[in-house]
Amino acid sequence: MNKFTILFLTMFLALPMAMKADSAKEKKDDTRYLAGAVPEVEGKVVFSKEFQIPGMSQAQIYDTMTKWMDERLKENKNTDSRIVFSDEVKGTIAGIGEEWIVFHSSALSLDRTLVNYQITVTCKPGNCLVELEKIRFTYRETEKYKAEEWITDKYALNKAKTKLVRGLAKWRRKTVDFADDIFMDVAVAFGAPDTRPKTEKKKKEEEQKTPSIVAAAGPIVIGGADKKTDIKVTTGEPAQTTVPAATLTPATPAGKASADMPGYIEIDLKQIPGEVYALMGSGKLVISIGKDEFNMTNMTANAGGALGYQSGKAVAYCTLSPDQAYDAIEKADSYTLKLYAPNQTTPSAVIECKKMPSQTTPQAGQPRTYVGEIVKLLMKK
Repeated sequence: MNKFTILFLTMFLALPMAMKADSAKEKKDDTRYLAGAVPEVEGKVVFSKEFQIPGMSQAQIYDTMTKWMDERLKENKNTDSRIVFSDEVKGTIAGIGEEWIVFHSSALSLDRTLVNYQITVTCKPGNCLVELEKIRFTYRETEKYKAEEWITDKYALNKAKTKLVRGLAKWRRKTVDFADDIFMDVAVAFGAPDTRPKTEKKKKEEEQKTPSIVAAAGPIVIGGADKKTDIKVTTGEPAQTTVPAATLTPATPAGKASADMPGYIEIDLKQIPGEVYALMGSGKLVISIGKDEFNMTNMTANAGGALGYQSGKAVAYCTLSPDQAYDAIEKADSYTLKLYAPNQTTPSAVIECKKMPSQTTPQAGQPRTYVGEIVKLLMKK
C-alpha cells in the first residue's frame, strides 16, 4: 500500500467524523439569536437596556457611568476609543469604541473582526438607559460591513425566521453576545453580581446554574427589598433570566399548600426560588386576563419576562413584541402570569399580578413592557 493510498484512506475515514462535528455545531440551540435578537429602530440596529437603580440620584448614576465608560473604552489602549461628549445637567454621556470580537481561537488559527460602535448613556434619577448603535465591522483588514446589512433579521435569518443563515450566523451570535457583555458590565458597575462564566470549560455548567441577567428583554432592576444586605438583579431576557443574590435554587421551595390550586405551594415573596427566575428565560410565559376559565384572554409574552423589586415590593415584568395585540392587557387592572417549563402542558409557576402604572410612554413599533406588583406566587410541587 503506497503513501497516496494511505493518505486517501485517512482522509476518507476522517471525513464522517468532521461531518458529524459540523452537524453537532449546526444543532446548537440558536433560539435566543432568532427573530428580534438584533433590534432595529427606524432601520438602524440599536441594542438598548434600561437599568433601574432605586435610591440613586441622577448625579450618582452619571458619575458611576462616566467612570465605567472611561475605563471600558480605554481597555484596548486605542486613542480612538474614548468619551466624546458629556452633559452632566442633562445626564448624557456618549462615547465611541473599537474592540475585537473573536469568532474562533486556537493554537493554529485566529478568526476575529474589529468592531466599531457608539455607546450612549442617558441618566435620570433612579434610572439609566444604555444604547449601543452605529456598529461597524472590519474583517481581514479590508472587508467592511455595517450591522444593518449583515446581522439583521432580513439578512441573517432564513425566510421562515427559524434558522440563522450559514456564513452570517457567527456574526449575529457574537454581536448579540457582545452587546450582552457590555450590559453585564454596566450592571456590575452598579453593584450587581457578575453571572458570566469564568472559564470556557465551566461555561455550560455555569449557564445552567446562573443564567445571564441581561440577555432578555425588559429593564434590569438593581436593589433588593433590603438594600443593606441584598442585591437583586432582574431582566426580561428570552434571555436571559435573573439571579437573586441570596436565594438561589433551594432544593424544596418553602411555602404553604395552596387552597385554591391543589398541587401548588404558595411562595413567600421575600424568598422567591431560583427556579422561578430561571423559568423566565428557559420556559414559556403566558399572560392570562380574566377569572372565568371559559372567557379568558391568553397571550404569550413573546419578548420575555422578568422578576424584580420596586420600593420593597416584588414585581414581575412581561414584554409583548411590537406585532402583538395589547388592548386586553392595557384595559386590565390585574392579570396572571403562567410559566411553563419546556415540553410541559401545566404551569410550573403561577404569578398573580396587580398592574402598576407605566413609567414610560410606549412607542410605535417597539416592544411594550408591563409591570405588575406580585400579589401571589404559586409553584408546582
